[in-house]
Formats: sequence, C-alpha cells, structure tokens
Amino acid sequence: MSKTDLTRRGVLKTGTIAGAGLAVPTIFTAQSARAFTNEPTGDTVTLGFNVPQTGPYADEGADELRAFELAVEHLNGGGDGGMMSTFSSKTLDGTGIMGKKVEYVTGDTQTKSDAARASAKSMIEKDGAIMISGGSSSGVAVAVQGLCQEAGVIFMAGLTHSNDTTGKDKKANGFRHFFNAYMSAAALAPVLKNLYGDDRAAYHLTADYTWGWTQQESIQAATEAIGWQTINNVLTPLAATDFSSYIAPVLNSGADVLVLNHYGGNMVNSLTNAVEFGLRDKSVNNKNFEIVVPLYSELMARGAGNNIAGIPGSQNWDWKLPDEGTKAFVKSFGEKYGFPPSQAAHTCYAQTLLYADAVNRAQSFDPCAVGEALEGFEFDGLGNGPTLYRAEDHQCFKDVVVVRGKENPENEFDLVEIVEVTPRAQVEYEPDHPMFAGGALGSCNPGA
Repeated sequence: MSKTDLTRRGVLKTGTIAGAGLAVPTIFTAQSARAFTNEPTGDTVTLGFNVPQTGPYADEGADELRAFELAVEHLNGGGDGGMMSTFSSKTLDGTGIMGKKVEYVTGDTQTKSDAARASAKSMIEKDGAIMISGGSSSGVAVAVQGLCQEAGVIFMAGLTHSNDTTGKDKKANGFRHFFNAYMSAAALAPVLKNLYGDDRAAYHLTADYTWGWTQQESIQAATEAIGWQTINNVLTPLAATDFSSYIAPVLNSGADVLVLNHYGGNMVNSLTNAVEFGLRDKSVNNKNFEIVVPLYSELMARGAGNNIAGIPGSQNWDWKLPDEGTKAFVKSFGEKYGFPPSQAAHTCYAQTLLYADAVNRAQSFDPCAVGEALEGFEFDGLGNGPTLYRAEDHQCFKDVVVVRGKENPENEFDLVEIVEVTPRAQVEYEPDHPMFAGGALGSCNPGA
C-alpha cells in the first residue's frame, strides 16, 4: 500500500494520525487481527499514570499514584492481591495482564489541561503506554479523554466528577468509575432536607471550570426541588488560594447556607476563610447558618482540620465501608503506606484492575475489544456494592456515600462519618437526561 493510500485512510506510515497532530507509534504484527496503537509485542505491557503531582489537587494525585503502584504490584503477583480476591470477575491471577508483566510510567498533570495532554501524549508516543489513567480535575479528564480518543488508547478516568465527562464530552475510548455531580446532588438533597429543613436560602461559590459548573447546576436543581431558594452563584478561579473577598458578600446576602462547590486545596482554603469570617457562628433568617460541601474527601477533611466538623457532603467511596472489597483494599494499602486510602486512591486502583480484567476477558489489548468488554459490564467486590459500567455513556453506577465531618474525631484519618449509603437506584438517570445532553459517544478508535 502506498503512502498516499495510507494518508487517505488517515494514518501515515510513521504512525501519525492525519490532521490530529499526534504521532502514534502503531505497531503492526502478523499475529494481529488488525493494527492498534502500542500493541505489546514483548513480555511486558506499559500503562501510563497521569496524576497532579503539583497544583491545587496534588494531595489527591499523590494518593492516586500510591494506588496505581499498589495495583501494579498486585497484578504482577506481589503483596496480598488486595481486591483481586474479592472482585467478582476471576481473570486476575497475579501473572500480569494476559501473561505480560505490567510496567508503568508517570506524568504530572499540574491540574492543567494543556500540561495533562502533553504528559499523556508523551507517555503514549515515547513510552508506548497502551492505557492512560489518573487525574483529579474534570478539566484535565475531558482534555486527556479527547487525546486518548485521537490516539487510539483506552482512558480509564481517575477522579473526575463533572457531568460533562460522561455527558457532552463523553468518548468511546473513555470510561469513568467515579460518580458525578448529578449523583452527588441526588444523594445529598434528601439528607440536607432532613438536616436543615425545606426553607433555606443558599449562596454558592463555584470553581470556574467544567466540574464546578455542573456541580453547581446539579446541587441547585436538587435543593430547589426540596424547596430551597438560590440567592447567588459566584464563580471563583481554580488558581485562587484566598477566598476572603468572595466570602464577605455572603454576610449581607440574606443567605443562610453557603454551598462550596470547591474541591481539594480550593475547598480547604474557602472553608477556612468562611470559618474565619464567623459564618458558622451566625444566625440568619432565624436559622443557624450552615455550610455544605457537595463533593467531599478524607484528604480535604484532613487539610481543613476542625473546620470540617458537622459539614455534610458526598463521597464516591470511604475506607470505613464494611464490604469485603473495601476491607481487602484498606488492609493492603494501609500495610504498604501506613494510613488508609482516599477515594481518589480507591478509584484509581479499581480502574487499573477493571482495565486489566477487561483485557483478560477480551483476550486482546485492542482498545475496541477492551471497550466492548467494559460496556455493560456488571461486577461486585470492588467497594460500593454491585456496579454497572453503562454501555450508553461509559458511566459507572453504584451506591453513593453521604458523609459529615466528625465532631470528635479519634485521629487525623477518621475525620468523617458515614451518614447514609444511598442506593444506586436513587442516583441513576437516563442517558438522555438534560444535564448530560449534547455530544455523542462515537465509535472506538484503535489508532490505526
């Protein structure tokens, strides 16, 4: 076949995707049913872990990297195997993935979309990564998911909570285990009604990017459905570290609830500023002033310290859940690192096992075969109970955890208490729900 013919098909002999600006080291082998990006030919396979090692979500990134390293250790037969023993699918036996030893490379997303794409691109082109995972920002997730779609590799999203990741920006090569903003709101609103009543006035501070926008839209809709009024919504820069100027106007707004649609270091700083302004000691509209953090994490609670006491929110998972999968993971992680894992760690560990299992079930590293193995896959034993990877949008559906900051924590790793485990049925929605409208899943791209 001539170079001209290859160009017409969109792939150059060098592996460059025509028009995409991405050089893909596609390997052709006689044994392949078809060529695909970075097909393993030796006795190893390389995975790419792209996490925020710097920036406002660096704490989450550090824990993600710990979980990735633990997952690789378990896949290669090291340690006690963790959740491989509780996972309902039994293809993982400590011999790597399809008999190939698992290796990995890492990148720093810096919690910036451009940096994240650049590091993922390097891992694919220079290191031969066949799957990319990680990230703690939905802006990063959307950007890297798009790049993986172009490159022809699977993207197993890390911590991404925006509705858009499996909504308007969904891609056939991308899969999300983490829950989303709609699910947080669906789980949290009934709890907020029980805690604070149905006659409340809410003021929102919102991180100014895709996650913040959809988080605020979701929690506003859910709280207005139970009778709350929305006073204002103010967007704040992701790079902000001092939120004092945003907190001050809340005092004269008539609001009696502050909703912090912030995550990671942003949430730690904005909550600290709110407490310093004395909001939690005030009475407005003859009600105690309250603060709500829709998306929570143990890492954020640790950063916020005593300020987190009594504040409600939602989590994808918590290390105190009583299921056998959670117990196995917490034991493995705790023995290796000396403290319990965060929800970010749990998500990235689970995503790595889910990818490896899908390859084994498909008996192929071809991303389209892997995608088919994940679509509609129902499983248990990885925490959160029975879980579905929905075929229509590649969103996982499982139970959601509603939590609250402990008033008298016993130690720095036990700062939140589980208020409720909301059943999966309460947070499910149709694929064409208006909050997820726009965009199309499209077709899997094998990269060749």
